[in-house]
Amino acid sequence: MKTLHEIERAVQELKPKQLAQFRAWFAEFDAGAWDRQLEVDVAAGRLDALTDEALASFRAGRTGPVNIS
Repeated sequence: MKTLHEIERAVQELKPKQLAQFRAWFAEFDAGAWDRQLEVDVAAGRLDALTDEALASFRAGRTGPVNIS
């Protein structure tokens, strides 16, 4: 297995097209890891307190429309 330093050096040596391909692959890889961790956290109840807080705010009328631009 390569060390982090070796991987960093290899990435720095990529040609622009290869770097673009690596970025696309890594974005997908990273998103998958994030999704898997989120599923584990949800199943373990680690987000329950946040859910309860959000629902309490909604029920108390302390929420409003979200503007995503």
